[in-house]
Amino acid sequence: MTCRRQVLAWLAATGLPVRAAEPPGLLRPDLADFAQQTAARRGIEIDWITEVLLDARLQFGVLRAMAAPGTARPWRVFRKDYVHRTRIDGGVRFWRENAVQLGAVSARFGVPEEVVVAIVGVETVYGRQTGSFRVLDALVTLGFQGQNRAPFFQTELEEFLQLARDGVVDPFKARGSYAGAMGWPQFMPSSLRRWGHDFDGDGRIDLWTSIPDITGSVGNYFRSFGWQTGGDVVLPFRVTDVAAADVLVAMGVEPQIPPERLATAGVVDGRPLRPDERAALLRFEGESGAEYWLGMPNFRVITRYNRSQNYALAVWQLAQAIGRAYRAG
Repeated sequence: MTCRRQVLAWLAATGLPVRAAEPPGLLRPDLADFAQQTAARRGIEIDWITEVLLDARLQFGVLRAMAAPGTARPWRVFRKDYVHRTRIDGGVRFWRENAVQLGAVSARFGVPEEVVVAIVGVETVYGRQTGSFRVLDALVTLGFQGQNRAPFFQTELEEFLQLARDGVVDPFKARGSYAGAMGWPQFMPSSLRRWGHDFDGDGRIDLWTSIPDITGSVGNYFRSFGWQTGGDVVLPFRVTDVAAADVLVAMGVEPQIPPERLATAGVVDGRPLRPDERAALLRFEGESGAEYWLGMPNFRVITRYNRSQNYALAVWQLAQAIGRAYRAG
């Protein structure tokens, strides 16, 4: 291990601020370069950026969490953690307490109330679990110590600094997930800047305490990525040729397969597809073996919120369960 790597490993292990070993009070060279570039691109004072970054602390817990994301578990395990009575009942309660607000969001953005509720339920159990890591620490750790998607997290750190300079968040106090996602809907900094919505009209986007902004931001996000009002999300699919199905599954989540090609692998158990429709063929590890679904354009939209197919199917199934329970009274 090089001397530099030894210093960085020691800093991470002790949780000390992300500063160069010598001289004290200076940023590490890579962070100093980042600060200079951010200041030039954003027009933010370099001294202010330096002050914020000097307070960052590397967190091994962030790296451990990133190395084993919960969405990587088999569907049969993942589903049990998200589609269950506690989240269903909590979703019904949240909907009843905020029915007028959710109705306004649905009318404005065309996204069903239960889908908005399910997102907040899957992400943070209706605001109960918004994350324990400082966002600053998480983004610095992943951007400058992590091995996975470091450029992405450096960009998110730059977006976070912009949010902080604009007064949207406190850079020293804002807490979120191990990946730096924030608030009840767990928006990354770039998502908050682009798709956060000031639904209550108070001049500020608040994803921690404003139910209008929280639910409105989710609705705005989905509409921005092409949610089709009244469109299907998934349709059940019965496979008759596993080899042919495997080829189609490998094509990914983008709905691009025409009905005639899907017919070579099996049968749609829901409504038949129209000739002009396209779908993705999805496979999940269910309790009784492989289960197959057709992913429609709205399923693809959910994966834009989180790219995990397990996540998207859990959101949809939770939304359906909440909708049934809410309407049953």
